[in-house]
Amino acid sequence: MKDTLHESDIVTTPPNALPTVPELSHLMVYLLKGVLYRNEEERLWSSLLRLQTQVREHTAVLWLDLVLDEAEGYAFLKSRPDPDAAEGSARPPRLIVRRALPYQVSLMLALLRKRMAESDARGGDPRLVLTREEIAELMRVFLPEATNEARLIDQLDTTIKRVVELGFLRPLPSPSSSTPNHNNYEVGRILKAFVDAQWLAEFDARLEAYHAVPSDDQDEPDTPPEAEGESGDA
Repeated sequence: MKDTLHESDIVTTPPNALPTVPELSHLMVYLLKGVLYRNEEERLWSSLLRLQTQVREHTAVLWLDLVLDEAEGYAFLKSRPDPDAAEGSARPPRLIVRRALPYQVSLMLALLRKRMAESDARGGDPRLVLTREEIAELMRVFLPEATNEARLIDQLDTTIKRVVELGFLRPLPSPSSSTPNHNNYEVGRILKAFVDAQWLAEFDARLEAYHAVPSDDQDEPDTPPEAEGESGDA
């Protein structure tokens, strides 16, 4: 029996067969915190494409689904639908909190989604860029008439700021500066995943309902798009 271990006796593991736990962990933490965009994190995006099966297996344990759109270049985690109440299943706790959106935020998202659909139908540049004034005009048509123009502008700016925080609008820098000037905004393609075709198909009826509600009684639509925040208690 040979007692001496020679260098030639050592079995080496090919690099591509080594465990990818650190890489997978990095991906999971990033996705649990928010949206992964291809153009912002190219290395992580490549990792996700290679490890998406493992990511889906891990997120399923947490009652989450991976939403991955390779064409548009984004990925995020979404809570699974609640079990059917008729089945008597208890609702599992949510790791990612769902928050119903206020009326004006829901309205702005729907209007931006409709403008995106119109832009896509015309073809050309897939990027949709709107000025602050264009966004305000989209909203103004469906908002109650206000005697205080300054107050209306403040409300619109507050809504735009909230939509930016949600990640559906991105302020663009002016041509002469790298600092966002908050006069031009790019509409995020990820909006397509939150305001789906069914929601958009009922768009006109919903807007009529919005417009018919007195300003003091305005509330969220019956089934508004929902924003999913960072991980936390349900």
